[in-house]
Amino acid sequence: MPQSVVRTRFAPSPTGYLHIGGVRTALFNWLFARRHGGAFILRIDDTDAERNVDAALEPILSGLRWLGIDWDEGPGVGGPHAPYFQSQRADRHKAAVARLLATGHAYRDFARPEELDAERKAAQAEGKAFLYSRRFAAFDEETAARFRAEGRQGVVRLKMPREGALVIDDAVRGRVEFAWEREQDHVIQRADGSCLYHLASVVDDHDLEISHVIRAEEHLSNTPRQAFIALSLSYPLPAYAHLPLVAEPGSRTKLSKRKLAQYLKNADFKQVMDHGQRIADRLGLKAEADTFNPVIVDFYRAVGYLPWAIDNYLALLGWSYDDKTEFFSREQLIDRFTLERINSSPASFDPKKLWAVQDHYMHALPIDEKLATMLPFLTRAGLLADPAPAAAVETVRQVIEASGDRLKVAGDIIAYADFFLVDDPPLDEAAVQQRLSKPGVRPLLEAFAAELHTVEPYAPPALEEALKRVVEAAGVKVGDLVHAVRVAVTGKTVGPGLYDCLAILGRDRSLTRIARALPRCG
Repeated sequence: MPQSVVRTRFAPSPTGYLHIGGVRTALFNWLFARRHGGAFILRIDDTDAERNVDAALEPILSGLRWLGIDWDEGPGVGGPHAPYFQSQRADRHKAAVARLLATGHAYRDFARPEELDAERKAAQAEGKAFLYSRRFAAFDEETAARFRAEGRQGVVRLKMPREGALVIDDAVRGRVEFAWEREQDHVIQRADGSCLYHLASVVDDHDLEISHVIRAEEHLSNTPRQAFIALSLSYPLPAYAHLPLVAEPGSRTKLSKRKLAQYLKNADFKQVMDHGQRIADRLGLKAEADTFNPVIVDFYRAVGYLPWAIDNYLALLGWSYDDKTEFFSREQLIDRFTLERINSSPASFDPKKLWAVQDHYMHALPIDEKLATMLPFLTRAGLLADPAPAAAVETVRQVIEASGDRLKVAGDIIAYADFFLVDDPPLDEAAVQQRLSKPGVRPLLEAFAAELHTVEPYAPPALEEALKRVVEAAGVKVGDLVHAVRVAVTGKTVGPGLYDCLAILGRDRSLTRIARALPRCG
């Protein structure tokens, strides 16, 4: 492979859904590859059979596709370096272990867990760092046979150096030095013959010709053992770039999907979650599901965020182009992305900022694209057939235009369009008590209905003038009638502007709904 060819990879484990931090890593790898005209590879690191979840693989693949993070080689795409599932590359991993044993860079170890634990406790008692004595190491087959005769099971460990240091030039963190004496003799092959992640990852990165390993900061501590494996196998080291943590809001602690209850004490997180909950309720989604969590990307997909809004926001978690530019097109972000502009400090996840980025892109989205994005939500909510009738689609278009920037995410269309798409929408009881049951509301509605019979044209300006005439004649405030009419015709207190609602519903449906509400009025 020519040195100038850039090949990056994202290698998730199918042990759960896409975490915000994982997507940020995938995005940075994708941007760097696209920036340099290279290749972005998706590999599934499924060596941990006990933790792998088959059902979690498809959400990972579909989530990346939804975000526009496409891969040049990998599952569903193929490529010259197949297979792209780590579990299917076991023969290559075992061959590497055999080579490390043959060259003396690894050894078979027959220590029992309690024996290792005893050494560890002894070191603690002496105030020393634990370093395995290699007492039960077998560097030849005769010794190994003797240990097996005792009923011991052997693993394969790296024979790490005890002197000197590894120095790497990290593209994000600069010069990083690791003293070999602090490194344990890490296990690379279990007693059953299966290989561990660190060995498999190094072999696969080499076989897939990965030029740059761009990954989260938490993997920095893995670098010495992985670099030792690579160097011992005579592999060239890739360039390393360790990304800053995606941290909890206002913190330097890693964002975790398991701490949702704690995060909901944050007002911004709670607002995002509550907003999503209202949409989820209409879609019949289970709030207790693993994906219904603002730390998981599927949450944002489920409630209707725009994928590029997610990408744009995540690009700003640890990277910046300058001190003022926040919004980028896909092409701009690819053109401007460099590893040198990544900050090494933890990047705090800010749900309020993500909300603002989403609002920016939703507001700028052309009406046809908004319509295409929102129609599926109405279908899933059971409010539209699939395919939707042309007349219903036109109604939704009018609702979107009338709602303006009230629609923050695509799922909001459910609450704003539902009462237009059914003949007899329910009246919210709290709204009835607040707006309709007050004394004097009924004669106001009856007077307004009389105006509606004759108002021409039946359009927002004329409808507004009609309502003002009724209010002036009755000597009441505009709000006394506006709120009552809204509840009568929509069943709720929020939605597009009232006059737009009346125009979209049309004269007959507006009058029918007012008549239905009159018995509930004071």
